[in-house]
Amino acid sequence: MSSGVLRTGTAAIRTAALSALFAAAFALLAVLVTGRNGAPFPLDRDALDWSLDHRPPEATAVARGVTSTGTGVLPYLCAVVAGLLAGPGIRQRRGQVPEGAAGSAGQGWAGSLRYGLAAAAGTLLFLIAGQLLRYVPLSAIHRSRPPAGDWATHASNYAFPSGHATTSSLMAGLLIWALTRRRGGPAGRRALTYTLCALIACWAVAVGLSRIYLGVHWATDVLGGWLYAAFWLSLGATLVALAPLVPLPPFVPRRMSGNR
Repeated sequence: MSSGVLRTGTAAIRTAALSALFAAAFALLAVLVTGRNGAPFPLDRDALDWSLDHRPPEATAVARGVTSTGTGVLPYLCAVVAGLLAGPGIRQRRGQVPEGAAGSAGQGWAGSLRYGLAAAAGTLLFLIAGQLLRYVPLSAIHRSRPPAGDWATHASNYAFPSGHATTSSLMAGLLIWALTRRRGGPAGRRALTYTLCALIACWAVAVGLSRIYLGVHWATDVLGGWLYAAFWLSLGATLVALAPLVPLPPFVPRRMSGNR
């Protein structure tokens, strides 16, 4: 067994274990919520009470702006952007372009575009599939939201798991994955990448917290959305880790002609 295959297998096992762990945590939380017939936990009531006591108009307006980024067309656009950004990195890892090498400008651009478009389609489908699967526990548990009189924004459907927390976390995970696909590079670029990843992660957390602050979700709804997204992202990472073991189509060359 080659070292590359061994590394691939190890990475797939690690991410699969993470996926199972997050799935188990989400299932446990779902069982606890169901066991209470959707009634809020003490943590849920405390978080809602705090938000009701700390809602100046300015903070509420900011929270509404933040929460609006977790739905609508933006997540789908970001999923496509993530795929386009990840395409060149995928191409490099699949052996199309040896690290540090470059073919002709035309070949490089065409190859990166081809992989980028394929990756964009994949990330978009990944996001949509994750959102659709969320409706299974959403409908099965049918947990009610906090009292409508406590809402500071519009909401619909059942509460657990939070759709905004799920979608923003999936979107953040895809963007972080895309930004970290490229190997190497100067230290300054790596530092910028890590900073962007940290900001994206903070944004996803802020979207989830805004749902609690605006009174449309219990805290455990948001926690459930985060756990579900972590499970789905880990599952996706497992598939990505296994991708190098899948043979390339016969029409895709392993190396560009100028770099044999």
